This record gives sequence, C-alpha cells and structure tokens, in this order.
Amino acid sequence: MKTKQAFNPYMPSWEYVPDAEPHVVGDRVYVYGSHDLFNGLNFCLGDYVCWSAPVDDLGNWKYEGCIYKREQDPAAPRIRLTNGLAAPDMVQGPDGRFYLYYFMGGTKMISVAVCDKPAGKYEFYGYVKYSDGVPIGKKGEPFQFDPGIFMDDDGRLYLYTGFALEGNPILLDGSKPTEHGPMCFELNPSDMLTVLNGPGYIGIAGDKEAPGTPYEGHAFLEASSMRKFNGTYYFIYSTKNSHELCYAVSDNPTGGFQFGGILVSNGDIGLPGITDVKNAKNYTGNTHGSLIEINGKYYIFYHRHSNRKQSSRQAAAEEIRFENGKFYQAEMTSCGLNGEPLSGKGIYPSYIACNLYGKKGTRFLSMIKHPKKGYPYFTQEGGDREGGSDQYIANMCDGAVAGFKYFDLTETKEIIVNIKGKAEGVLHISTEEYGVPAAEIPVVSSRKLQSLHASLKARAGRQPLFFKFKGKGSFDFVSFELK
Repeated sequence: MKTKQAFNPYMPSWEYVPDAEPHVVGDRVYVYGSHDLFNGLNFCLGDYVCWSAPVDDLGNWKYEGCIYKREQDPAAPRIRLTNGLAAPDMVQGPDGRFYLYYFMGGTKMISVAVCDKPAGKYEFYGYVKYSDGVPIGKKGEPFQFDPGIFMDDDGRLYLYTGFALEGNPILLDGSKPTEHGPMCFELNPSDMLTVLNGPGYIGIAGDKEAPGTPYEGHAFLEASSMRKFNGTYYFIYSTKNSHELCYAVSDNPTGGFQFGGILVSNGDIGLPGITDVKNAKNYTGNTHGSLIEINGKYYIFYHRHSNRKQSSRQAAAEEIRFENGKFYQAEMTSCGLNGEPLSGKGIYPSYIACNLYGKKGTRFLSMIKHPKKGYPYFTQEGGDREGGSDQYIANMCDGAVAGFKYFDLTETKEIIVNIKGKAEGVLHISTEEYGVPAAEIPVVSSRKLQSLHASLKARAGRQPLFFKFKGKGSFDFVSFELK
C-alpha cells in the first residue's frame, strides 16, 4: 500500500549510491550499488550500503545499513583513494544464500561475498576462479570490471564483465581493455566461483566493431547487467557515450545479441530534439544501472551527477515503456517511481529537479569540479550521512533553468518559492520549457531564506514546472510549495 510519494533521487538527498542493481526478494526490492561520498575525490570510496522498499510502496525506502566493508576483502590494497569498491551485483544461490559479486580496485579480480539475508552482514567468500584455482583476471584476459551476475531458469549461472575505455587511468597497471564487448563466464552453481566455460564474447560490439552496425554510436563501454523477460534475454550496458544505458536482446544468454536501443540518458540525450551534450537537459557523466519488472510495470534504474563533478552520484529510476519485446527510452523525471504525477499541493525540495542547466547549457562532468560561473548545480552543506544537509540548487543565475516533471496542477492556484542569495531580477515559472510564464516572482537580495508568493495560472492535469531566472547575481533555490 502506497504511503509516500516517490521522487528522484529516490534515496535521501544526502545519500550517494550509483550503479544500482535492483532485485526483488520476497515483497521488497533491494538496491545494490557502489557508494560515493559527497564531494569525494574519486568514485566508490564508501563501503557498500543497501536500501530497500516494499514492492507496492516505492516511495518508502529503508536504509538497511552497511552490508560489506572494503577491508573485509583480503586483497584490498592499502590505498583507498584509487582502489574503491566498484559496482556490485547480487544473486541468490541454489543453497538459498545471497552472493554479492564485486570488483575491488587494484586487484584485477572479481570478488564474492555471501550472506544468509539479502541485506545482512556479508562475509568474504572468495574470488571467481578457473578450475586450476587461478582467479580470472590473472591470466592476461581483458580487464575484469563491473560484474553482472545472472542465474537462468534452468539453474545455470553466468558472469558478465568488461571495460573498454583504452587509455583510462584504471588500466595503468598494465591491464588491457576489452575490444570485443563484454565477456561472459559460465560458473559452477555448486560453489558459485569456479568457471565452467569462458571467457567468451556475446556479440555486443566494441568500438572498432560497431561502425556499419546498429551498435554504431553505442559501442560497449562498461556496466554489464543481464535480465530475462518473457523468455528473452536483455543485456544492459553503458556505452562509449558514457551518459546512456542501452540494451541488446537475444534468445541465448551467451551469444547472438542484437542492439535494442537506448534505455535512459542522464542528460535525456536521444529523446526528440536532444541530440548531444550541447543541448542536454542535465549534467552528463557516466551511468550504470539495470531493468526490473515490479507488479507488471518496468523500471530503469540509473544515476545522476551532482556537486559539479562525476564522483557525487545519486540513484534515480524511471518507469519505462515496454511493448512487444521492445523498450523505449525513458525520460528523466522528478516523479520517477511514483506511478503518477506528483500532487499539486505540497512542499517540494528543489533537488528533485530533473532538468538543470544554465544559459550556455550543461557540461559533461569530469573528476575536477567545473566552474560555477553561469551554471546552477546541485549541492549540500556539510558531509553526507554525518551531519550533512539536504541538497538544494545553488547558483541560480541569469538564464538558469530548473525543470520538474510532472505534477497534477488541476487544483493548484498558488506557488511559493524559498530562496536566499544576492540577486535582483524575476523568476519566471512556466509549464512549458520555452513557454509563456504561468507565474512571475520578483527576486530581491536576502541573506536569509525568504518565501516569495505568486498566483499560478496553469492548465489542469499533468504538467511540468520550469523555473527560469532573469536578472543579476545568483541565489540558492531551496524548495517550493504548491497550494
């Protein structure tokens, strides 16, 4: 039974869990992902945490706690900064236990931890290995990374790995990238570790093989994940474009995959009229996630970026259209898992904006913070869980736009914005990105949080809200209220 509205990001705004792999166990959906730190110097510097929600109440997320610490892996390098716990995946074994497959930076191997509960305290179990005992990754294979684990209906167990970005610093240990797409290993389900077959390639094109094929422009990069719907296999992956998740389909888990299309882009690139990073609707960077079916609906899980850099990533999800075996690209929204537009009455934090850009658009983010000038951005005060505040939008400057999708504005008559900062101008609020304002609010400088009111003249029904500032200076956009 639904008790809360669901937003994006669907976890609290102080939580940074990218690379989500969602799995339903019983009547709950559990999310396994990496763990970034707010303003972290690199990806994946936190220990693994888990969040879950009832399958019939996807706005009611519960923190399950830390499920696995980096130092539990015997091979964990002493230096954490460049050797974090990267994207994991989970599968339930034939013994009923839950197995977490992950990559530890600096090891070249795929590690496994195990637990009796989906979100309990996992214990180190071993390394995926060949029958001679040598771990995969230690025989000169292409770089092992981002493990996706999948158990088929017949009980056969498959591991998918790979990383294809030549010249990336992660390969400075002498490892080589995969040139032929993701690798597949069949594992022995009796011990969940030993390779029975592989590595093999499943037919998803690498960068050199993509030209002239449907994979052109969407070659494999990383983020392997496998799902099966209605007897068909769907392989989800991040492409060389980095900001998008795509999929491929086959009737065989080990080969014959054909390109399916884009599932989601964290800049909405690929939707009509949005062709590249220059006109992206939010800041772009890497993404990773997967598909899941819950109560007859399909969802794509992914992540967005905040704090002007790539390593403060947050979990997001969208309902996605699935018809006749085909998925259609999902649009980024603020209402994500809600199942319907957000209520036209209530207080909403600004950090649920799904569109955010400046007069000159957005940027593809790097590990170094991009300049503030001319660009609004998501940020927070303090650290993450320990004493951090909720996120807000900083630097709403001339030409900055924050877009929220969607609300039921049938009964909405008034809007109140809560802002502070040194700014003079007008905040225009409309229900079309480039439309006529439905409200206009004069903005004056204030060091303290101020609440500014206006009547809202909007069409009834499902509508977005776009906030655009025209004026001098900038302000922090904290929240708004619909009445």
